[in-house]
Amino acid sequence: MSDMVTLIDFPPLGDDRGSLVSLEVNKTVPFDIKRVYYIFATKAGVARGFHAHKVLKQVAVCVTGSCRMLLDNGRDKEEVLLDSPTKGVLIEDLVWREMHDFTPDCVLLVLASERYDEADYIRNYDDFLRLVGT
Repeated sequence: MSDMVTLIDFPPLGDDRGSLVSLEVNKTVPFDIKRVYYIFATKAGVARGFHAHKVLKQVAVCVTGSCRMLLDNGRDKEEVLLDSPTKGVLIEDLVWREMHDFTPDCVLLVLASERYDEADYIRNYDDFLRLVGT
């Protein structure tokens, strides 16, 4: 992986009854969590995201199914396949993100460092490139 992409392994816990993953603030998740949401029932062929954030950081994990994430810092682009409930990706601020190829059963859980704030979004790619100075 490049310097832009940080994968996080969430160690599974469990016994003969099944498995469990524990997400803990400033331990398995490297920031205070101020918002949690999940994306599900994404229609076939639909892509999501297409934005960056000025301040917000996120950790994304597919708790079931899979999706492909394209991450772009204005200089480099990298794809990450999220296909395990024990693997997440840290998405820093000022990283353009796109989510593609959702499986029908995909549930993408996102942990965010900030509450929803429309003013934090960069929704135009050319504006994003100007902001990051490329």
